[in-house]
Amino acid sequence: MWRGSGGWGQGSPYNKMYDPKAVETITGEVTNVDRITPAKGMSGGLHMSVKTDKETISVHLGPSWYLENQDVKIEAKDKVEVKGARTTFAGKPAIIAAEVKKGDEVLKLRDDNGFPVWSGWRRR
Repeated sequence: MWRGSGGWGQGSPYNKMYDPKAVETITGEVTNVDRITPAKGMSGGLHMSVKTDKETISVHLGPSWYLENQDVKIEAKDKVEVKGARTTFAGKPAIIAAEVKKGDEVLKLRDDNGFPVWSGWRRR
């Protein structure tokens, strides 16, 4: 059904968790970056934990195959600013990232409506 996007595409149940009305911006330090598979049948993705003044929150970035081909690399101890939609994932608060700023670099993941930039990325 979502062939090619590995379940990360616009119409997938996972992507429907992104609510443009719940977008916020957080700043903090990356404590770790891990590979995850958000839902059964999806391809692997990357997520990071970000420690802010108030909490340590899980930030979902996107599919591994897309992120591994980007110039911006995120690692533990990086100071980041994350813009994304707050949601609940597996019973815990999480943010599905739309944009991650690290210094003067910007990793764009979704547009203002939550549409993933990797949808159709390989066709360019």
